[in-house]
Amino acid sequence: MKTLKELVSNILGIDKEEINDNSSPDNINSWDSFNTLMLVSEIEKNFNVKFNMDEVMSIKNINDIKKLLGKHGVTKGIND
Repeated sequence: MKTLKELVSNILGIDKEEINDNSSPDNINSWDSFNTLMLVSEIEKNFNVKFNMDEVMSIKNINDIKKLLGKHGVTKGIND
């Protein structure tokens, strides 16, 4: 299983050290609508969860993703 930072790093093509809770489409140029869908898909596969459309639409930054994963009972790999 990959960590959340590894997934974000791979999909957005940025260094893991650049990723923090406030990372968002507003401050990462490669985070566009297509990559949001890619992120959601890879997160769902990697952490074995399924987000509904409202949850997907609520994602504004990394912290939002962490909260959603926590809501689905995921604790391992989200803060590494």
